Amino acid sequence: MSSQKHNSIYSAGALLILALLVGHASAQMNNGIMSPPANTRPPRLENVGIEQRLDAQVPPNLTFRDETGKNVKLGDYFNRKPMILNLVYYNCTMLCGQELAGLASAMRLIKFDLGKQFDVITVSFDPRETPEIAAAKKQDYVGRYGRRNAASGWHFLTGSPESINALTKAVGFQYHFDEKTNQFAHATAIMVLTPQGHISRYLYGVDFPPKDLRLSLVEASQARIGNAVDAVLLFCYHYDPQTGKYGAMVANILRLAAAATILLIGGLLLILWRLDRAAIRKRETKTRYAQ
Repeated sequence: MSSQKHNSIYSAGALLILALLVGHASAQMNNGIMSPPANTRPPRLENVGIEQRLDAQVPPNLTFRDETGKNVKLGDYFNRKPMILNLVYYNCTMLCGQELAGLASAMRLIKFDLGKQFDVITVSFDPRETPEIAAAKKQDYVGRYGRRNAASGWHFLTGSPESINALTKAVGFQYHFDEKTNQFAHATAIMVLTPQGHISRYLYGVDFPPKDLRLSLVEASQARIGNAVDAVLLFCYHYDPQTGKYGAMVANILRLAAAATILLIGGLLLILWRLDRAAIRKRETKTRYAQ
């Protein structure tokens, strides 16, 4: 292959790399934030919802009873691994059961094992409920999760009005008891905590996408769990506090695509250069033997 032909290949490759860099530099992402919709809730539900308190400390000294009736402090579960905290009441006939079922289903779809890489703390915000009720719920939902040793990592708690009020205020969980129906009006969400008990993420609803659940646990653990793929996904996906979900960051995806393309072109140019040098050496060797 002639030197002039190779110079043309190198020049074309360099121009393509330059074009990618210029295109990447000019790519912009719209960071506008959509305004929340106007409040159209009934008057008695005005104080029902979730006020995000990211990075807030969940009080470690609050005392509850676990499903065996033993007195425990929330801090007893801290400093080990990331945690999922969810607030329900066990006799709920509607959303709470769906939330617990949705959580169990989402946890089955991620490779992290409950009790090994993370824990779950489920707390009843109905002070009338007992450890016996909590124990029955634990048996049900741990069974639905279906993995070995999960019981050691999923804790079902009940508590006094004072402890419940302190916890719900700390995490921004607002609810209302309707005496006529003997039920609670409440929102549904899970809170992902750091091992030290700080609120890292809120995920809303009763159906939790496995990707969002996994990424939130990796973030809360400060990368103590997860792998290189999770690091790449966290570079490409960003948590949106308004939606409680992870969305694609177009600018970062473009950066990765540009970097991968540059590496591929660079590798191709290196291969061509080595082939050219090998051909030159071969011609020089033949010339020496011919002489």
